[in-house]
Formats: sequence, structure tokens, C-alpha cells
Amino acid sequence: MGTNTSWTNASLFEFLTNCEMAQIGNWSVQLIEGSEESILVTVVNQGDLEIYVSVAGEQILASVLLWPSQMVNDPVALNAGLLRNHKLLPLSTFGITQSLGEEWYELFGALSADSDEGGVLTELMTLEGNAIEVVEAYQDYLN
Repeated sequence: MGTNTSWTNASLFEFLTNCEMAQIGNWSVQLIEGSEESILVTVVNQGDLEIYVSVAGEQILASVLLWPSQMVNDPVALNAGLLRNHKLLPLSTFGITQSLGEEWYELFGALSADSDEGGVLTELMTLEGNAIEVVEAYQDYLN
């Protein structure tokens, strides 16, 4: 994107569909239309990890649903571990969100809607790697 042009969901979808990660088959990119349009980036070579991306005002949000809250066997311990270690995950942070009719732990990142293409790719690839690390590191807290 140019320095004076902000991303829209349409322009971001077009870029992600044509980026190298999609062209070589590592990512599948799909536009999800509805009341709030978003983009689903499926990381094919990582167990179909799903990254939801959308432009909201002046920022781009990217999120991975980790696991439903009901799967956590010790929420106090998990929350304490996540809060203590979140600084080790560059460009990402944790939250709890409503999705699919239940609460989910999520890992997410945000960047400016004015970010360049490299910044967008860095955010998504970093979120992808962080999500994989988190899922592997916190398996013992799940039912």
C-alpha cells in the first residue's frame, strides 16, 4: 500500500490472495461476508490453523481462536501463566472473546491500517508462529 492509502477489507483480501504464502499453497484465503466482513487465512501446512483478519477503522486486527474456555481444566493457573509469559510473544497478546456461541481464548495482534505489505505479512506470520507455540506450551491446562 502507498503511504497515503489505508487498507480496506477488499484491498487486504486481494493482497493476501496474491501474496507468496497463498501462491505457494501455504495459505488459503477466503473472504467472509456478513454484518462484519472479514478475511479467513487458513494456514494449510499447520493443521489448518485459522487466522481471522479484518480492517476496523484505523487498524487491522488479526486473531486466532485457541480453545474454548470450557476446555480449560484450571483457568486460574492458565490465566496466570498466560499473563506471566505474554511478553515472550512478539506482536501478540491474549484475550477471551465470544465466538460460535461460547467463550474462547484467543491470541491476537493489531497494526495500523496504513501499514505496508511487509508489516502485514510480518504480523500474520508472527501470529501464526506464536499460536503454534502457545497451543503446544499450554496443552497441560486443557481437558
